[in-house]
Amino acid sequence: MLLAAGRGERMRPLTDALPKPLLPVAGKALIEHTIVQLVSVGFTEIVINHAYLGHLIAQYLGDGRALGAHICYSPEGERALETAGGIINALPLLGDQPFLVVNSDIATDFPFAKLRKLKLDDALAHLILVTNPDHHPHGDFALNSHQRVLSAGAVKLTFSGIGVYHPELFSGIPVGIHKLAPLLLKAIAQERVSGTHYQGFWSDIGTPERLQALEIKLSLK
Repeated sequence: MLLAAGRGERMRPLTDALPKPLLPVAGKALIEHTIVQLVSVGFTEIVINHAYLGHLIAQYLGDGRALGAHICYSPEGERALETAGGIINALPLLGDQPFLVVNSDIATDFPFAKLRKLKLDDALAHLILVTNPDHHPHGDFALNSHQRVLSAGAVKLTFSGIGVYHPELFSGIPVGIHKLAPLLLKAIAQERVSGTHYQGFWSDIGTPERLQALEIKLSLK
């Protein structure tokens, strides 16, 4: 699942007439780069949620065939349902097995192929954590020596927006506006969230400046 329902307030005025996932970078829409990465390692069945100007995302990507994917959409109306709410709304499209969720506004060279064979075992979620960027210096979660995610620790890392979730994490929660953090914190308290610290390239494309930096980085390849 690709999360694409955000309003992109920090990207204004670029997002006044275009949803953030469709902002162009290096000749492609931002979300298109991620889809190409996923398809290249076998993630071809993709669900995309959308809200603000979401019809433009559906128009641009269509059924995904041109990218080697099969894309289904989970519309949320004009008001997004937050991360957990968006996932819960899309559960009928995601099935009863663990699934990968990726924010559509990140850029990374993370090897997604590693997650195709990931086994959650007793965990409800597996989070990819990254070294804290300058704009988020305090991080989100810690990671212990057994690769279990902790809510507190001497060294915190930043959640990358890449995670594998078991549907059970969202069990019994009705469709509506729900944030992901409370659900993760509950599962973390039960020691049912694992994680990996990825130290390669990753960027949250949340501002025009970071979009421009990504444009420069990709143009140098």
